[in-house]
Amino acid sequence: MTNGLARASVRFRPASFVGTMVALLVGAAVVVACGTLLQTGLTASLRPVRYAAAPVVVAAEQRVAIKTTFGKDDTETVEQATPERARVDAALVSRIAALPGVAAARPDTAFPLPATAGTSATAGSPATAATPATAATPALTGRPYAALGIAGSQDVLVEGRAPGVNEVVLDADTARAAHLAPGASLTLTAPGGTAGYRVSGLAAAQAAGPTAWFADATADRLSGHPGRIDAVAVQPREGVTAAALASQVRQAVGADAEVLTGDERATVEQPALREARSMLSVLGGIFGGYTTMTAIFVVMSTVALATGQRAREFALLRAIGATPRQIRRTIATEAMLVAPVAGALGILPGVALAHWWFDQLVERGAVPAGIRLDVGPLPMLVAVATCTLAALTAGFLAARRPSRLRPGQALGEAAVEPPRPGKVRTAIGLLFAAVGVVAAAFASALDGAAAAQTAQGVVMSFMLAVALLGPHLARIAAAVLGAPLRVCGATGSLAADNSRANARRMASAFTPIVLVTAFCGTLLVIQSTLSHTTGENVRTGTTADHVLTTTGPGLPNGTTERTAKVPGVDTAVGVLRTAVVHRQNGQLGSAPALGVDGDPARLPKVLDLGVRSGSLADLGRAPDTVALDAALADVLDVKVGDRVPLWLGDGTAVRPVLVAVYDRGLGFGRALLPRAAVAAHVTAGYDSQVLVADAPGADRTAVAAALGHLGGVEVADRAGFVARSDKDMELNGWANTVMAAVLGGFAAVAAVNTLAMTVLDRRREVALLRLAGTTRRQVRGMIRWEALLVAAAGLALGAAIAWITLVPVARGIAGTAPYVPATLVLPLAGAAVLLCLGAMGLPTRALLRTRPVAAGAARQ
Repeated sequence: MTNGLARASVRFRPASFVGTMVALLVGAAVVVACGTLLQTGLTASLRPVRYAAAPVVVAAEQRVAIKTTFGKDDTETVEQATPERARVDAALVSRIAALPGVAAARPDTAFPLPATAGTSATAGSPATAATPATAATPALTGRPYAALGIAGSQDVLVEGRAPGVNEVVLDADTARAAHLAPGASLTLTAPGGTAGYRVSGLAAAQAAGPTAWFADATADRLSGHPGRIDAVAVQPREGVTAAALASQVRQAVGADAEVLTGDERATVEQPALREARSMLSVLGGIFGGYTTMTAIFVVMSTVALATGQRAREFALLRAIGATPRQIRRTIATEAMLVAPVAGALGILPGVALAHWWFDQLVERGAVPAGIRLDVGPLPMLVAVATCTLAALTAGFLAARRPSRLRPGQALGEAAVEPPRPGKVRTAIGLLFAAVGVVAAAFASALDGAAAAQTAQGVVMSFMLAVALLGPHLARIAAAVLGAPLRVCGATGSLAADNSRANARRMASAFTPIVLVTAFCGTLLVIQSTLSHTTGENVRTGTTADHVLTTTGPGLPNGTTERTAKVPGVDTAVGVLRTAVVHRQNGQLGSAPALGVDGDPARLPKVLDLGVRSGSLADLGRAPDTVALDAALADVLDVKVGDRVPLWLGDGTAVRPVLVAVYDRGLGFGRALLPRAAVAAHVTAGYDSQVLVADAPGADRTAVAAALGHLGGVEVADRAGFVARSDKDMELNGWANTVMAAVLGGFAAVAAVNTLAMTVLDRRREVALLRLAGTTRRQVRGMIRWEALLVAAAGLALGAAIAWITLVPVARGIAGTAPYVPATLVLPLAGAAVLLCLGAMGLPTRALLRTRPVAAGAARQ
């Protein structure tokens, strides 16, 4: 019987299930997309190219790890990826080479050599007779000569001899393109300095791109991190398996390094692979978790609304003898008929969304091009199962009361607005509201990144509170907003009375609007606050007259010293962009930092950071000093004179003395350190910019022209200081916008769906109004006023939730109140209003096409 009823309901009343189908389909699509990104983050891999012939690679762990103890025995390991490449001690090479199963242990390190527009070449032998006087070289990768042979039998010297002091071996393709041959001379810039070198030989063309090999001691000096290497490529003796070799190497290196085999070797070649895995896992996991919760929330709300609208049908079934169990089984059967089909239909849109999302990340450089999207069955099964379970749960909860009522009582309650929500539901709603307030207060004590991570949780807590307390909030909104409507004529008064009398219906209508406003407002205002505060800090804090930048990996070494000697220059301060890792409340986080080159006492002439206490002049008096942004200093609970526990970019632990606290960290750096303290702990030791202040009375145009002749630099104005940070901010801004679009689009679809369902369920009411003499124009006017009331209530509640969430987050990430531009508020509010008007107006027109008598009879 129940199966027949369920099939008949779906077959003969398909319109009743369209809203549920739409919600389930869109929810499944979002879950599939996020699940696919998460699966890709967990399985992303690349095949090693450079290390293909070395079955074992030894490298440093690219993370900082600490152990936190809970109670007596419980411990938890907390990790944070290192912002820069971590390296191992070069002494490991001899230790590994001495193992019985090792045929060769080759040290490998790489450092960028910027392209040169012209290099001097000297002819002194027949081999160089055709070499021109000048030649250009592309951007190269510098390596020690001992690394030649890592890539296999083709990685060999094909002409000339090994490099000596002040000599270099080039790959054949690069030498040919630059018209260079053994015996020619050229000038190269490396992190360790700029000098001239003689080409001693040519190596086979490299799959990794243009490469220059130096004598091992020279490469060690030029790399900028002497005594440290990127990795050790280990090759076995004949008959030694990769597993046996790896076991020997692990015993030899112990905890000093990480031993990698298989496809994990590619993470040494492409450090971006680790970052991509982490980013995809976070995007698909954390954001996917919130979107899944949102999907469940929307699906349950829609199913509950659809089930509640059938109260008369359930009451009639009870009146003719159906048992509560039969009604619940009917609802379960309907869910099992509709939910799996809708979930399956959402798979293809979800996969398409995942492909678009992933392709955008690849295009923006956040994911290496070789990684492929992992589309598997698990996210699809999870999506279908999640939607089915949500539909079943919502249906059971919505039908619980009507199925348990006595037949006569059920018919009576189905004819009127249900009573107020029960005490348990109200108590749970208040509990979620309290959780949201407490979470927002807790976020105010965290730093920017940690505070931002709590934002979606705070919003979700408040959204659950709104869902549970919806009828109460709807009555309050109807009372407050209904008063102005009563002065707008009969249609306004009728809309106010309808909204007040049907609080549950109004709550169902404005809840999706609250969802759109709260989620989109939070994500977009976080980004607008960051952008606005960064811009204000840069405009106010940059006092330099010129900023020297470059499009390559960085400025040539010595640029700061050469800039200081240019006529008309009073101050030149170089900055090397890096990051530090810090510990807060048992958690690890990272913060952007600057290594300052030059006299820190002159830093105020080019940067006004708003020093709150201490002096930046003390930054150069010792290498173990640091200045911190006030927000970070507060989070770490340190003051001037304290030692600050930090990890440098490569994971090296330090405890510098805090010498100054400043206000304008956002846009510059949350920490300032002497360049000498960080130069050996970055991926590439090149300054990002040099900030220049002119001498009093100097001709700015003439100074800029002179700076332009330094070579390898571009002269920009003050805005050029943030050129290097713009890429990260742009990527973060794009990510927030996409997340807002996904959540907002999903919530908007849910809003249209819910609003249309609430209107289409009012056939009887509209028919009665028409029979009473109400004109079509008056009915449309009443619905329009109701739509505006729903939009206003949803926007007000959503804005309140977003503001409560944003205040502590904005304080944590920017040290200011949220910045809400009119260009963000007006489109969002306008879109919500138009959405409500359209979603309620169009179904109303469809209802009004039916003759009043026929419509009234159809509902009897």
